[in-house]
Amino acid sequence: MAREENVDSARLLRSFERRFLATRGLRSFPWQSLEEKLRDSGSELLLDILQKTVKHPLCVKHPPSVKYARCFLSELIRKHEAIHAEPLDELYEALAEVLTAEEPTQCHRSYLLPSGDSVTLSESTAIVSHGTTGLVTWNAALYLAEWAIENPAVFTHRTVLELGSGAGFTGLAICKMCRPRAYVFSDCHSRVLKQLQGNILLNSLSLEPDATTPVQHQGHDTHNSENPRVTVALLDWDTVTAPELAAFQPDIVIAADVLYCPETILSLVGLLQRLSACQKDQRAPDAYVAFTIRNPETCQMFTTELGHVGIPWEAVPRHDQKLFPYEEHSETVILKLTL
Repeated sequence: MAREENVDSARLLRSFERRFLATRGLRSFPWQSLEEKLRDSGSELLLDILQKTVKHPLCVKHPPSVKYARCFLSELIRKHEAIHAEPLDELYEALAEVLTAEEPTQCHRSYLLPSGDSVTLSESTAIVSHGTTGLVTWNAALYLAEWAIENPAVFTHRTVLELGSGAGFTGLAICKMCRPRAYVFSDCHSRVLKQLQGNILLNSLSLEPDATTPVQHQGHDTHNSENPRVTVALLDWDTVTAPELAAFQPDIVIAADVLYCPETILSLVGLLQRLSACQKDQRAPDAYVAFTIRNPETCQMFTTELGHVGIPWEAVPRHDQKLFPYEEHSETVILKLTL
């Protein structure tokens, strides 16, 4: 019985740790399970949770939003008071520190990887900031990263071009877990590109200046194979030409949560068509597009437009493991496109 309780406590701690580091909504935390545990095990569990959240080394180095930490600690204190236990000085001291801190315009999220490493992102505190949705991480980016980690062979020793990279989570996870030869992050918004560059450096990856310099293939590659050649490119889907796309020499193309309006769907399909047409002397890349189905008509429009330009597609089977905390009330899918 004691062993089962220890396993349950470890699972609860892990759940709080993953959700807090990723700054998920407080409603997603297992508060009811915590209340039940507190009645049985007392206050020590709260101190453990404090060390796995607010006092976590990643959080100390790269703190989340001040408002988020304040709300989390307030809820933790409420749960503790509900069991009529003696006050815990450590909880109130942590809250006092947060109450005196100023809220910055940028905050951090961290995601734990199976290797023991992590991906940390600096993100805007606003959901939609400066006219772009690319300054935060969306669910499909997490879902696509999970699939990539479960299927590393798709990316190992390959050149990957990511469209609409946003804050950069998916690419950073692939670079750290799947050993691509080269990885090209791309976006069309200057503020997103600036933040992308910062997040790449924040995660101890080196940036190279030119995304279109040819990458030597395996056997002649002098680049460190453990660390891919990483570049950031300004890529406007409407104006980029076929020769410009060909210069990236991608083996794999990916995109996550970019199907949010009819205009972007048409732009994306047009880009994919140009990318397919420019591959004359080499095999066309496979493309993987992940998106959350918020509006079925949007998904239908995308597949219909793919049909109009002759790009075959198939749904990728759902993967088994859930590594990252994200909302599951909406279905997220990955389509594999054959260019």
